[in-house]
Amino acid sequence: MKIYTKTGDGGETSLYRGGRVSKAALRIRACGEVDELNSLLGWLRSSRLSEETSGLIEQIQNELFTIGSDLAAPAESVGARDQVTRLASGKERYLEEEIDRMEIFLPPLKQFILPGGDPSAATAHLARSVCRRAERAVVELAQGESVSQPVLIYLNRLSDFLFVLARYLNHQAGGSEINWKRESP
Repeated sequence: MKIYTKTGDGGETSLYRGGRVSKAALRIRACGEVDELNSLLGWLRSSRLSEETSGLIEQIQNELFTIGSDLAAPAESVGARDQVTRLASGKERYLEEEIDRMEIFLPPLKQFILPGGDPSAATAHLARSVCRRAERAVVELAQGESVSQPVLIYLNRLSDFLFVLARYLNHQAGGSEINWKRESP
């Protein structure tokens, strides 16, 4: 199979079941934002992470592919006999458990912190902001088209997870967090 098909040369692409849409469509933008997040998590996995953390990120990457599949197959274009991979309800629970586990090792937040620190932590902060962008794109899509509720919940929880992961990676590396220095009004 060739990687190039030339079918998108006119600015359109296919959704599941063959529907053609503009590459500028909200659904395609949402898929692209999720794909960018997945790539960024791949970059994070290439840094010096523990085997456990790397495995967790890999699990998230697989779920982001599932989200891409879910987004590319709008409910209204899928028949009852179609076998579409969708994100299962409740997939965010293990993210909540991981947040709780990591927070045991972290000092409580008393004010906003600046993104940065150890390179792996800085990458996790960047992934968090890309995740928020992906979530905004999916929310915008959901305002006019069908979107699976578990996708919205998962992306929201994932950004929380990535924030705590950034703090945790900084802590593991022995780094300190830099507090936001609010200017006086």
